[in-house]
Amino acid sequence: MQKGAILVLSGPSGAGKSTIINAASDEIGEYYFSISTTTRAPRVGEENGRDYFFVSKESFEEDIKAGNFLEYAQVHGNYYGTSLKPVRKALEEGKLVIFDIDVQGHRLVRAKMDDITTSAFITPPTLKALETRLRARSTDDESVIVNRIKNAKGEIKALGEYDFTIINDTVEEAARQFVIVAKAARLKQSEEDEEKFIAQWLANN
Repeated sequence: MQKGAILVLSGPSGAGKSTIINAASDEIGEYYFSISTTTRAPRVGEENGRDYFFVSKESFEEDIKAGNFLEYAQVHGNYYGTSLKPVRKALEEGKLVIFDIDVQGHRLVRAKMDDITTSAFITPPTLKALETRLRARSTDDESVIVNRIKNAKGEIKALGEYDFTIINDTVEEAARQFVIVAKAARLKQSEEDEEKFIAQWLANN
């Protein structure tokens, strides 16, 4: 069975992360895309287990006490967080667990699960290209676009904290690179695996 592994993706909003994952999905083996858990009510069209895991406030707070969240926050009276329970289950099933999280989230994953984590920063080739893409989407008003560009200028400075950089100039090329990174993530050995292998290697003489 394939070994489970974690792949963290970060990058500015509008970098095309979900487009790249979708384009590469047939070639990266079984994966679990980590979704957030929240106590807010589902909006029209949202599905439990697809958009979010919707839980009660009591259940969320029990999981906080049990240390089952990688990170969580309270926003407008509702909790949002990344639950470790589905992540652990997916890892046990040998899946590649993909996180689409910000720079801060990447640091948290590294702090907790560094030895099975690989990371990639996905970005358009230039700030100008990012701006063009955000405007072409026509889904955000000007203040949102300005804020996203400001955030992107801050995020790009953390590029050196990532194992790989994928420059999304064309989706085809970015997806090809993403497949290579996903395969590399699965090959990463945890310290436990390394120690086992060394012990076996030395024993078979």
